[in-house]
Amino acid sequence: MKILLVGEYNSSHKTLKEGLVQLGHEVFVVGLGDGFKKRKVDLNFKVRFKKGGSLWLNKFTNRFLKVDLYSLDIQRQFFKYKHLLRDYDIVQLINECTFSTLPKTEKKLLDYLFQHNSKVFLLSCGLDHLSVKYAWEKRFRYSILTPYFEGKKNKNNYLSIVKYLRKDFEELHAYVFKNIKGVIASDLDYHIPLIGHPKYLGMVPNPINTDVLKYLPVLMEGNLIIFHGINRENYFKKGNYLFEEALELLNQKYSDKITIRTVESVPYDTYIQLFDDAHILLDQVFAYDQGFNALEAMAKGKIVFTGAEKEWLEYYGLGEDTVAINALPDAKAIASKLEWLLSHPEKMQEISRNARQFIEQHHHYVNCAQLYFEKWTKGN
Repeated sequence: MKILLVGEYNSSHKTLKEGLVQLGHEVFVVGLGDGFKKRKVDLNFKVRFKKGGSLWLNKFTNRFLKVDLYSLDIQRQFFKYKHLLRDYDIVQLINECTFSTLPKTEKKLLDYLFQHNSKVFLLSCGLDHLSVKYAWEKRFRYSILTPYFEGKKNKNNYLSIVKYLRKDFEELHAYVFKNIKGVIASDLDYHIPLIGHPKYLGMVPNPINTDVLKYLPVLMEGNLIIFHGINRENYFKKGNYLFEEALELLNQKYSDKITIRTVESVPYDTYIQLFDDAHILLDQVFAYDQGFNALEAMAKGKIVFTGAEKEWLEYYGLGEDTVAINALPDAKAIASKLEWLLSHPEKMQEISRNARQFIEQHHHYVNCAQLYFEKWTKGN
């Protein structure tokens, strides 16, 4: 089949393509590079008016002329390459607001995709109206909005999240769901809000290319190396402040036994290599399941502090602290778990092996690609 994957978060669509190609399909991926991560896809739209002087120009035109230069530029690029975005058997959008433009612009771009392709599906992978609404209503025990509710940062810093509750984004959500054939969730954080929705087709775990990501056995020589990668834009959303508090507590007691390696907002190709010799990777706090970065680290055999809540344990039939470490929104609890691992190196080796096995069993890119294909074509 001829398949178009629209949008990219981390390398989820790129890796899905790799699996689909192994199954004999023709696949094209278009995206925006996912910001500073500089993800590579078949067609990357250039992102302008998002930083430096052009950002301020866009703010000026937005405020005084009601014109969003970024949206207009993405629209121009989209229609320049529209011949590459039509006549596919299957299209999958990575998000309701795939191109990150204003909702009115987004509808124009999506309308072309709906009109000129056979079947369009949605992947719930990242922020969208339903998942943000679920978090806003505090139906999770904790969520990416927990720091917002606790006043950890100026509320303007959460506009990129709460905007999905605005009327124009709610209307975009309704428009997308009216036109798609179905929606698939990439992990439990998106699965849970979709349970019971008439267009929900179920969850397919994020695909991980274990042929490329080689397992690196944990070597218990010298200091314990703890890797903390920070995306400054998502500092509170990911719970990085809690990791930093936990590391400070640990460092007060074990400064001679640990090495803390912190990096900020680096491109993906650099990031994926920087933690190769680390034992532990601190990923995110406010999640029930793992995102793409955590899964790739687990594939390499790292002990990852991330979302590993009881719902995830029950879904996969796992025991606590056997595959990944659930990073609770409590700095002392995180520090205590780090101390436990420091005192039990044999557990780290066990978790490392289990993590790799888990990825191979549940996230293998070809197997996941087959699951996507089955959901796209079910009932045909």
